[in-house]
Amino acid sequence: MEQKFGKNSIDIEALREFCEREGKEVTYRKGDQLEREGDPARWFGFVTEGCFKYVTYGISDDKEHITWFSFEGEFVTDYPNCLDGRPAQTTIKAMMPTRMLRVSGEQLVDFFRQDAEKMELRSICAEHVLRQRNQCYTDLHRATARERYELLLQRCPGIVEHLALQDIASFLNVTPKTISMIRKDITFGKD
Repeated sequence: MEQKFGKNSIDIEALREFCEREGKEVTYRKGDQLEREGDPARWFGFVTEGCFKYVTYGISDDKEHITWFSFEGEFVTDYPNCLDGRPAQTTIKAMMPTRMLRVSGEQLVDFFRQDAEKMELRSICAEHVLRQRNQCYTDLHRATARERYELLLQRCPGIVEHLALQDIASFLNVTPKTISMIRKDITFGKD
């Protein structure tokens, strides 16, 4: 399966095969929610087409803030909250028509309990999510807006053709105007 957006850094073949074998194919329209912040997290899935964004809302202004994306060829979930139905930390929304192979958190827990190798995969998933979040947080503090934009393009080469400017800006914690200026600088070779 060709990845249009992202590059995985872990081998998720066993999880993809599990979702293909046990999951249900579900289609989401743009804006449909997989999970809603504060509600019990329930789902784990493998994105077969399209992408999702993870959003949280401002405390005082209710403004949408994008914290992550899941693209074709990646899994989408509020992990590890889906494993035991804890409240979702973010709302997960389809950014375009999107399809996934979806299983419940309970099904995933049963899968992990099958043997030691699958239990190790549970740990690998948790470490991967932690590593991603830590990298994003660290980059926010040590990288300039342009450097964060370039890092995003490295991870997700096709992202700019498919996502709105304001969504990319929200994820990078800058304004859409800043992204426009960065793009202009890159196009005309300014450093």
